[in-house]
Amino acid sequence: MKDGWLEEILSSLRTQEELIRAGGGADKAEKERNKGKLTARERISTLLDRDSVFDEIGLWAAYDMYEEEGGCPSAGVITGVGKVSGRNCMIIANDATVKAGAWFPMTAKKNLRAQEIAMENHLPLIYLVDSAGVFLPMQDEIFPDKEHFGRIFRNNAKISAMGIPQIAAIMGSCVAGGAYLPIMSDEALIVKGTGSVFLAGSYLVKAAIGEQVDNELLGGATTHSEISGVTDYVMESDEECLDTIRKLIGQLGPVSSAGFNRIDSAEPEVAAADAIASFPEDRTRPFDTSLLIKSIADAGTITEYKKGYGKTLITAYARIDGWSVGIVANQRKIVKTRQGEMQIGGVIYSDSADKAARFIMNCNQKKIPLLFLQDVTGFMIGKRSEHGGIIKDGAKMVNAVANSTVPKFTVIIGNSYGAGNYAMCGKAYDPRFIYAWPSAKIAVMGGAQAAKVLAQIQVSALEKRGEQVTEEEYQSLLSGISERYERQTDVRYAAARLWVDSIITPEQTREKIARAIEYANCNPVIPQFKTGVLQV
Repeated sequence: MKDGWLEEILSSLRTQEELIRAGGGADKAEKERNKGKLTARERISTLLDRDSVFDEIGLWAAYDMYEEEGGCPSAGVITGVGKVSGRNCMIIANDATVKAGAWFPMTAKKNLRAQEIAMENHLPLIYLVDSAGVFLPMQDEIFPDKEHFGRIFRNNAKISAMGIPQIAAIMGSCVAGGAYLPIMSDEALIVKGTGSVFLAGSYLVKAAIGEQVDNELLGGATTHSEISGVTDYVMESDEECLDTIRKLIGQLGPVSSAGFNRIDSAEPEVAAADAIASFPEDRTRPFDTSLLIKSIADAGTITEYKKGYGKTLITAYARIDGWSVGIVANQRKIVKTRQGEMQIGGVIYSDSADKAARFIMNCNQKKIPLLFLQDVTGFMIGKRSEHGGIIKDGAKMVNAVANSTVPKFTVIIGNSYGAGNYAMCGKAYDPRFIYAWPSAKIAVMGGAQAAKVLAQIQVSALEKRGEQVTEEEYQSLLSGISERYERQTDVRYAAARLWVDSIITPEQTREKIARAIEYANCNPVIPQFKTGVLQV
């Protein structure tokens, strides 16, 4: 990437990411090693094939969210996809350097997202368990609800019923409700001397029933391998445990396939750095998204659908690293229609929505995965648009996206505002993977507009009480709202809450999507596509 404003943001993000990857810090990592344990990231590195990339999911989870509790880097758990014995697997590893691997609300959400990805793409799951259980001061935010802690064990059962292999390694503490996770997996390994699993630890047992027992006798490797029969394999060390997992994965049956079309790959026509060199910091300025598509797609493979119609959306068939894909992309250029009208870039008009809905249906008919490139300010508003049925046409597009059964992938490159987020397959519309550039901003509307609306509401409320607001007070009010809004639309805010799976660089876009399609191809089942009731 050429030097510029985007590079400055990336430099800052890289520095913060290194701190996040350090987890609880060097001192706590050394304490783990002194116990004979590898750290979570060392375990993953040892487990993966030497030439494997680790597609980490949720690195930024919980960022800047639990500062009063001392912070929780990466939500205290590391998740991602990588190759083990040649097989793409989802790996979930508790980070014991962060609050002893305790579960915060975002820890549960991140685990659930990892399980969801594994279920959608039929990826074997490997759990590297080392956790002290629920972070008790926040138990009310993690324990009882549908998307809380218990949902993970429900998913264990569902995943097993789907025939997706689950292997769990008890490599440290495994306490209380968390004890069910490894034992509801297909096979469980335990490391002697460091691994333990029980519903209640020795202190709670003494307090509850008065029994005196140490943790090793209560739930250590010997107990569960020779007395209870809870675990299947006893390992002498982390290294032996991880090597055994590799052997078990290597003996799995053949990989099924959805059969997505793929041919030999070709390099893109445009270099990624050249395509984004003109990407403007001012998101109200135009950007030609077709250049970006040419930097992602294999050269000579782009076939644009309805090129002269609905020009604020680009719909095109293409190939990415040889994979056949349908692309729906917002066009931020200000375009001219054949009627001589000027259409604002980044806005979805009726003709654009109508074109996209038809294209999405075609891709489902042809079993072609879909890639959405978001840079959208929303649907067109105003009398003319309302009279023309923008809501009806927008609903058609949303309906097609919602009911689409082929794998969907989303990259937010710039704006992601309002219903445009929905129509362009935002998180609520089940993309298999959703990524964001550092320039991404997700909100109901743009910051400037939102600040003015909120400020005016507050001014009106004050005036109704008979209070007059000076221009200086108004500007101060506007400034405060704008600052808060800018913080909430920052890409790190979105990534912390798992609205996106990863923050990626523009140069990573092509390889990320290619691998995402590879993962999706592991699920042989593509349900029949049909839409609900449409107004036509």
